[in-house]
Amino acid sequence: MKKKQRIGILFGGRSGEHEVSLLSAASILKAIDKKKYDVVPIGITKQGQWVTASDAEALLTGKQAPENPRLAGDPATTATAAVLKRGEAIIIPPVPAQSLQPLQLSAGSELAASRQVLDLDVIFPVLHGTFGEDGTIQGLFELADIAYVGSGVLGSAAGMDKAVMKKLFAAAGLPQTPWISVLRSEWRTKPKACTKKIEATLRYPVFVKPANLGSSVGISKVHDRSELAAAMDEAASFDRKLVIEQGVGGKGAKPRELEVAVLGNDTPEASVVGEIVPGAEFYDYEAKYLSDASVPIIPAKLTAAESKQIRQMAIEAFKACDCAGLARVDFLMEPPPPARKGKPGKKPRIFLNEINTLPGFTSISMYPKLWEASGLPYKQLIDRLIQLAVERHKEKQQTQFSRS
Repeated sequence: MKKKQRIGILFGGRSGEHEVSLLSAASILKAIDKKKYDVVPIGITKQGQWVTASDAEALLTGKQAPENPRLAGDPATTATAAVLKRGEAIIIPPVPAQSLQPLQLSAGSELAASRQVLDLDVIFPVLHGTFGEDGTIQGLFELADIAYVGSGVLGSAAGMDKAVMKKLFAAAGLPQTPWISVLRSEWRTKPKACTKKIEATLRYPVFVKPANLGSSVGISKVHDRSELAAAMDEAASFDRKLVIEQGVGGKGAKPRELEVAVLGNDTPEASVVGEIVPGAEFYDYEAKYLSDASVPIIPAKLTAAESKQIRQMAIEAFKACDCAGLARVDFLMEPPPPARKGKPGKKPRIFLNEINTLPGFTSISMYPKLWEASGLPYKQLIDRLIQLAVERHKEKQQTQFSRS
């Protein structure tokens, strides 16, 4: 009988998207094919502790983590025989902990005597935002030489930092709305100079964002100068770098918010185009997760030419950031200009907004729904992502890291 692949589902984390991560992980754990995979839930608490088994599952239900949780890779907390039987002992070298000290096994432990360790074949990280989507956890996987779902260190970091991402998009010749970046230290020491710089470059309304965060956390729409300072302070509480973007369509106009799911490694494919009609003024955190007023439209009502253009731009954005596995690429389409008498209006312009390398992954999130509408159901999508992780890891084995 073919040996099952052992898949670690990693979720939680210290970011502001902790709760979103729990929703994604719970959905994957429910849908993944247990006949094909041995599945190990691995949770990270908001305090940064790595936990497994029942303690990890407790995170998914919102229960309080115990004062002394069973830590991943810590055989001293449970009898080894029981741990091995239930599949709870996970050691990922170097062992995640609050320090960089190697794991010290007690001399009398069964595991120290047998040196038995349960290995994972693939890690499926569902850590949205800081410490999960920014290349940090991917660096750990690389050091451990383990296959993992999603982009590598560079792709993850570039996709997380909106300022770097936008520079890569510009280098690839992809159309974007005007933007500038300001450091938190600049804003706090010279707010008047920053305001002058913003207003000299951009027109209101503008969007103020933390450069490194997701799920629209810390983002504000600013209609005029009176709202700018509060928005800058809000974004600065989440990151040292701020991105300010000019709104698409001008005052009193809402752009269409379009999304494409991309899947693959070196030869990525794009899903059908979807559209989100926000229940709020824009698609902020509340509109995404705390309200049912936002309406997804899949596929979006576009011409064949518009759809083709957007899907191609999504693939180019994926490649520009050196992404792998999965990403959701977001676009803004300006409202169509009014037609002049006797002449049709100009075609509305389409702007690339951003890329998300670990998008929401519940069964009703846009990324899986876009692939379902493209003919790839949720369970098969999970299979494909695991397969892509293995393929990419095998391809990396062809790389020589030393001269000997």
